[in-house]
Amino acid sequence: MANIEKRGNSYRIVVSMGYDINGKQKKASTTWKPDKGMTDRQIKKELERQAALFEERCTTGQYVNGNITFMAFTEKWLVDYADKQLRPRTVARYRSMLPRIYAAIGHIKLEKLQPYHLIEFYNNLEESGIRLDTKYVCTCDFNNLLKEKHITKAALSETADVGTSTLRAIAKGEHITATSAEKIAAALGMTQDELFEPISTNSGALSSKTILHHHRLISSILSTAVQWQVILSNPCDRVKPPKVERKEPKYLDEVQAAHMIELLEQEPILYRTMILVLLFTGMRRGELLGLKWEDIEFDQKLMHIRRSTLYVKEKGIFDDETKNATSTRTIKLPDAVIDVLTAYQQWQDNQRLALGDAWRGSDKVFTSQDGGALHPDTISAWFSDFVRKNNIGDISLHSLRHTNATLQIAGGVPVTTVASRLGHATPATTTKIYAHAIRSADEAAADVLQDILAPSENQKKKTKGQ
Repeated sequence: MANIEKRGNSYRIVVSMGYDINGKQKKASTTWKPDKGMTDRQIKKELERQAALFEERCTTGQYVNGNITFMAFTEKWLVDYADKQLRPRTVARYRSMLPRIYAAIGHIKLEKLQPYHLIEFYNNLEESGIRLDTKYVCTCDFNNLLKEKHITKAALSETADVGTSTLRAIAKGEHITATSAEKIAAALGMTQDELFEPISTNSGALSSKTILHHHRLISSILSTAVQWQVILSNPCDRVKPPKVERKEPKYLDEVQAAHMIELLEQEPILYRTMILVLLFTGMRRGELLGLKWEDIEFDQKLMHIRRSTLYVKEKGIFDDETKNATSTRTIKLPDAVIDVLTAYQQWQDNQRLALGDAWRGSDKVFTSQDGGALHPDTISAWFSDFVRKNNIGDISLHSLRHTNATLQIAGGVPVTTVASRLGHATPATTTKIYAHAIRSADEAAADVLQDILAPSENQKKKTKGQ
């Protein structure tokens, strides 16, 4: 039976956990504090319930000692919660942030973790030199090296487990991560020092947005600790995270978008089709790559967005659910997209026939040249090269989604419709992201009303003259 001890305004619940190898009794304890306004009878009844629940957790192995360090608890949180409840890409992103967090607060016991520990950590992240992103650049002619070794970029990509976009970046003299440099050198039978040299980029501080991501991860972990009754409250609730300066999304206006469409006429049909579908539908990259031919109803001009194709180092390329419940949606396609997809389908059918048994049998709309899964970074890297080659502007692949939304709003499409087509959870999300476009549309509406309800003197005279 649990023992209950009153301590000021709270109660300590203690449960015996048996004895250790030295014969010393092991005890587990937790603290419960009544809500304000509870009567003595309510306190007694709830205290008995809390004691029974805590005792059950102890006897079924669900209890975690509040004396545990943040790092030890987080490792348990990853296995018991994150890996089971969160998406692989989310977990992978969390794991990438943890080394820096562990270095700062990993050794602190949960029950001893205080707001000032977190404030000190966030302040440290704002200091120069905190970045952990030393990059590497190739010291030789990478393309000639591959010729000498008789290996293609595609083959090296598979052997080294890196994206072809990374290999293209090396050939252009761009910087890559230490992990990629190590894997590529090993795959070529060379040491990292023989092939690459470090380019230190660790002088800058982390952005406020990145610091906020660290705060949210810590808060999520500690919220679970509260739910599991390991600690009484979440220290993150008493810390103000850094304020993130909102940046306007980058997008193309109608003239720039039309010019880009003209330029795409000279590009390979695979990439031309993908870019046009992204531009006309506003779908996400993963949603585009997750499309199957069965998702497109050509007669009805409908597209069903049901899944997303993603990449995580530990899992490779895989299909997952869409980002949220509202992201699974059906949208109407304009004739231009139907025409483009029809031509592309014919091209893909010819590819399949030409390759015969070498075709890898994917039912996806967009695949590699032999029908296999297309790495998500492939289209992003191609578009980056396309934009740079044609001097289109400072935009990324995701800017096509922003362009789609902005042009819809400018054309008078209701925000609720825009939100539905984009798969946003609520129209409020759309309003927040595209406030700039909504402001512009509002100004245009004001001008229209001015012309209708309060025309200028010249307009009045012109009207009378008619």
